[in-house]
Amino acid sequence: MFSFFSRNKPEDEMRRAVAAFEKVASIQSDSRDARSMRLRMGLICRAHLDKTFIAGAEQTAAWQEHARQALLDDQPLPDLPKPSKFQKIRSGETDIYAYLPEEFVTEAFGLGARYQKMELSAPKAIEAMQALANQISYYELRLQEPFQVLDFLREELAAEAALLAAAQDSEGHPPSTDGQVSA
Repeated sequence: MFSFFSRNKPEDEMRRAVAAFEKVASIQSDSRDARSMRLRMGLICRAHLDKTFIAGAEQTAAWQEHARQALLDDQPLPDLPKPSKFQKIRSGETDIYAYLPEEFVTEAFGLGARYQKMELSAPKAIEAMQALANQISYYELRLQEPFQVLDFLREELAAEAALLAAAQDSEGHPPSTDGQVSA
């Protein structure tokens, strides 16, 4: 009777997320509706990849701290963090579960972990994550244009480059005109 007040169980929402991804990935049509579904799924995948990269970095930082403390206390090291195939993301006014296959989340999570451990520079992390996004865009979703990931990191690099250019300009050095961000 009051079913609109009840919330779906997370397990049901996760099953729906898997079904939605698989449905969109299996669409053979190139109709307007099919393209629209692919584009929407691309936006969901972009959010999932960004959140998974961030989770990889954050969980690795926490693991490093716990591991350091375990070593100091002569305790066994904690288990390494693991990625989730599901991310809860904001879609309009509600939260939804997003799904990506394990191979993609493992790679994105690992790139976030490597970035956190400073094994990977920001430009290289962006490059590697964009290659992953391109793979999903072209081969899984068959989008004509790939979605762009890690906008927050791109913006951070652009801001740093602008500050560097302003500092060089104030020191009497001519600003760079090639538009390149040096890595």
